[in-house]
Amino acid sequence: MPLIFYTSHDGNIQEVHAEVGSSVMQAAVDNGIDGILGECGGSCSCATCHCYVDPAWVAKTGEADSTENEMLECVLEPQETSRLSCQIIITDEMDGMLINMPKAQY
Repeated sequence: MPLIFYTSHDGNIQEVHAEVGSSVMQAAVDNGIDGILGECGGSCSCATCHCYVDPAWVAKTGEADSTENEMLECVLEPQETSRLSCQIIITDEMDGMLINMPKAQY
């Protein structure tokens, strides 16, 4: 199982062994990671799973589709590497991936 590192806005790092095929959001929620809410359950309709993918890992996560990009227009403090973590499906190639979380989801 790939190891994903979640970093809170204040620098706290939590490690999670994530199931291949699950989403970065689901792995966070299942492991009690603060900062990823996932209120819509992963249906790409709320943006409460906003995260920043570490630039070194952007190529591994794929690109946001038009629906995700529309939702990203609603997030606080968007950045170039902003993604909705519900739309990032974990693969073996993501072992060691760094996910940074915003200060707030609302």
